[in-house]
Amino acid sequence: MRLEQALRAWGTPDFNSVLCREIARNASLLPLQQGLSIGNYVIEAPVTVAVHSIAETKESIRIKAGIFYQSVIGGCSCADDPTPVSEINEYCQVQLDIDKNDAATSVRLVE
Repeated sequence: MRLEQALRAWGTPDFNSVLCREIARNASLLPLQQGLSIGNYVIEAPVTVAVHSIAETKESIRIKAGIFYQSVIGGCSCADDPTPVSEINEYCQVQLDIDKNDAATSVRLVE
């Protein structure tokens, strides 16, 4: 993942909003499946990003953020399956390290 727009916005008042939008656009690259706590399959739906902390080093910008997203509990999809398919709200925390040279961003799930 490359968060180029966020890197360009670093140091401006728009940084948080640009960062959140760019993370949300790249949601498919986040470890959401590994962060599930209730459901067993992440659905393609918009995510919401909440920035918890930002720290700067010489080489990178480190962000800890909460991700709100949705999952489902998949059944067998049989006609008589009693399990209704409904969206479940999920939440996980991630750490993103944006390289200040090229915007390459590593992402890991935070327990």
